[in-house]
Amino acid sequence: MTLFDGSEEHPPAKIRRYIITTIAFVLLVAGACWYLLRYHQEKSTINRFMKTVAAGQMDAAYKIWQPSASYSLKDFNEDWGTEGYYGPVKSFRILAAHHPNGGSGVEIKVVTSPYEPYPNEDDVVKQSKTKEVTLWVEFKDQSISFPP
Repeated sequence: MTLFDGSEEHPPAKIRRYIITTIAFVLLVAGACWYLLRYHQEKSTINRFMKTVAAGQMDAAYKIWQPSASYSLKDFNEDWGTEGYYGPVKSFRILAAHHPNGGSGVEIKVVTSPYEPYPNEDDVVKQSKTKEVTLWVEFKDQSISFPP
């Protein structure tokens, strides 16, 4: 009998090890997918909204926003129109999404640029014109607003 002959495993122990390894792998992949896709719907809403604003379709963007009665189309255009605080928007990047504890939605940070395409980090002059805005997207109806 040699050193390697004594470490023989029974087939049931080998099968159990393969089953446990497979289950752990599946759980790891499922957890990674959940983490990467957890705010996908809210990011898609912001993406659709920002593309509509960049295209200059302010009435359609206002409908996507789903505003409260106190936020009129005039107020919306003062914020997002070509002469607005965040405008003109020609391109954008979604930076991050964060769900505060106990919140009913997600905070999404977006950087807007008046240039098409979005400027490279090397282009300091164009990068200085970008503006960062944090938007709030409600889980229940995908309405957009500024964070509470």
